[in-house]
Amino acid sequence: MSINAIQFQRGLSLPQFQALYGSEQQCERALVAARWPHGWQCAHCGCKRFFHTRNGTGRLLWECFLCGYQSSSIVGTVMEHTHLPLRLWFLAMYLLTQNKNAISALALKRQLGVSYKTAWLMKHKLMQTMAQRDERYRLQGRVEIDDAYLGGERAGHINGGRRAANKTAFVAAVQTSDDGRPLYMRLTPVADFTNEHMRHWASRHLSAGCHVVSDGTRAFAQVQHAQATHERYVTGGGRKGAQTPQLRWVNTLLGNLKTSMAGTYHSFDHTKYAQRYLAEFCWRFNRRFDMPAMLPRLLRALVTTPALPLKLLRTSEVSG
Repeated sequence: MSINAIQFQRGLSLPQFQALYGSEQQCERALVAARWPHGWQCAHCGCKRFFHTRNGTGRLLWECFLCGYQSSSIVGTVMEHTHLPLRLWFLAMYLLTQNKNAISALALKRQLGVSYKTAWLMKHKLMQTMAQRDERYRLQGRVEIDDAYLGGERAGHINGGRRAANKTAFVAAVQTSDDGRPLYMRLTPVADFTNEHMRHWASRHLSAGCHVVSDGTRAFAQVQHAQATHERYVTGGGRKGAQTPQLRWVNTLLGNLKTSMAGTYHSFDHTKYAQRYLAEFCWRFNRRFDMPAMLPRLLRALVTTPALPLKLLRTSEVSG
C-alpha cells in the first residue's frame, strides 16, 4: 500500500512552533506583519507616519503622526479587548490547526491553563473566523453532494417532512479533481431539504457550470437553477448508498467527520453552533496540503476579521 503524501507530510512541530512564537515579542511581530504586510496605516486618516507609545497595561500602541489616533495591533480584530497574552492565542491556533481531529474547549482549557469560559470563547472566535473565511469560496467542476445530520437520539420527522426530529440537517459537498481525488469540501447547515432551501444553497455555494453528483434526494435537482448539471443516483439508504462509487468521497468524508466529532466532543449544542464546528472541520481539510502554513493563514484571517463580541457568538446561526 502506497504512502499518502498528504497524510505523511511534515507539519509544524512543537519545537518549531516554540522557536517561531515562543515569546510575546515574536507573536507581536508576527501579528503586525500579518495585519500590515505593507506597513502600518492609520485607520482614520490613512497616514503612514507614526510613533510608538504604550498604554496602561504596557501594550504597544501606534500613534498617528497626523491625527493622533492610537491603535494597538489587536484593535479591530477578533482579538480586540483580550486580556490574554498573545502567546496563548498563538498556542490555541497551533492546537486547532495541527491536530487532525480538532480539540474541544475543555481540552483547550487544560492546555492553555485558562478558565473553561475563556477557552470556549477563544475556540468559538477561531471557529467563526474559519467559517467566515471559507464563506467567500464557491465549489467548482465536479461536486459530490449528500444530505446529512448532526445529533438526533429519537426517531421521527418534522411535520411529516424529510428533516429528522431532534437533528440538525446539513448539506455535505466535495469538489473532486479531474483524476477523481477530493480537493475541497463544504458542510452547510440548512433548515430542511426542500426545493427552496436547495435553490438557495446552490446559488450561494456552487459556481456556474458545476457538474453535481447526488443520491436520490429529489430536492438536489434544484442545483440546475444555479446553472449546474445534475447526475442522480437512486441508491436507497444504508450501506448500499454509502458504497455508491460515484459518491465515494462525500461518503468517506462524512464518515471521517463522524469519527472526528465522536472522538473529540462529548456534546455541543448543534442546533446553535453546528455551522462553526462543521466549518472548523472543512477549514482544516481544505488547507491540508500545507500543514505548516495553516497557522500563518489562520493568523491572517484572524487579524482581518472584525471583532466578534460574546453576544454575537452566543447568537444562533441562520441556516441557508
